[in-house]
Amino acid sequence: MTLVTNKRILLLLGLIGVLAIALVACSSDDEQPATQAPAATATQAPAATATQVPALPGEGITIQPARATWSTGYFNEAIYSRALEALGYDVEDFLELDNPIFYQQVALGDVDYWANAWFPSHSQYEDIFSNGAEIAGTVIPVGGLEGYLVDKAGAEEFGITTLADFERPEVAAAYDTDGNGKANFLGCPDGWVCAEIQAHHWEDLGLNDFIDRGQADYNAAMADLIARYQNGEHVLFYTWTPNWTVDVLAPGEDVVWIGVPRASSPLDITEADQTHSGIVGAINDPLLTGWSASDIQVVANSEFLSENPAAAKLFELMGLALADVNKQNNLLNEGEDSQDDIERHVDEWIAENQSTWDSWIEQAKSAG
Repeated sequence: MTLVTNKRILLLLGLIGVLAIALVACSSDDEQPATQAPAATATQAPAATATQVPALPGEGITIQPARATWSTGYFNEAIYSRALEALGYDVEDFLELDNPIFYQQVALGDVDYWANAWFPSHSQYEDIFSNGAEIAGTVIPVGGLEGYLVDKAGAEEFGITTLADFERPEVAAAYDTDGNGKANFLGCPDGWVCAEIQAHHWEDLGLNDFIDRGQADYNAAMADLIARYQNGEHVLFYTWTPNWTVDVLAPGEDVVWIGVPRASSPLDITEADQTHSGIVGAINDPLLTGWSASDIQVVANSEFLSENPAAAKLFELMGLALADVNKQNNLLNEGEDSQDDIERHVDEWIAENQSTWDSWIEQAKSAG
């Protein structure tokens, strides 16, 4: 009896020990999440902070650009809009506007900017926009040129510096394509403002007796003129910039800008306004062109600029080389004229000028 009792006591003590161990284990399991959770939270918080990226200055802001109705300005709009997108702005599709409508709308804030302003050519609109908008940057200094060009070989052979040199019979004969004794000139079609200025030059400077002023469809006539140049013939023509013509016939290489013998204009512009320095491929520097020249610039809404210092800084920094815009305009003329084509031209320009592009974007970010 005593032996049985002892066995029972030992068995009971063993059961009590097992239960004690189990209780300790359960207690450890219950406490472990409470001790580990804070540690996990503490290690995750710094990692989340380290991966945060500073917001771009334009994030959450929508911009409404405009562009001009002339195709030589399409590239400007596309590349400026792309730069604003790189700053985080949501850039709406452009509104294509005539000059007076744009200047009214930018002053009112209905559009924010365009990169197609020509000054002083657009000075007539200053009263419209000056109370709500302003010039914010320069796209191409002295980019809006107009004037007269001849093939470089002819200019060197005959010493041609102005249209008055065509009064010499040997010069007129060299540029006579129809045998009437007068030099043939490709000018503007009727209805273009430049045709009115050319008519004034021919009358005022006495050019009608020795230069025929051609007024055919400009692009078709230019294609014929280029073919004649490539066949070794002399050429005399009018053009403007930016324009595809001076990408095909490069000033200083294929052709040269020549002047007028004296200041002449039907417009209210002085001799100083008609005289320009630094023209690539000009026969003289400075050159009395007979035409005013314009800086191509950005005009933007003043309130927009004040509220968006990153965009304002970008407009201040950005600019394009005239030769690059002429090159792109030639691509348009060759049929690459869809919006997708233009966006691809922007891609190509950025790839070729990556360091410049990156510098603009980074400096504008810092300003914002």
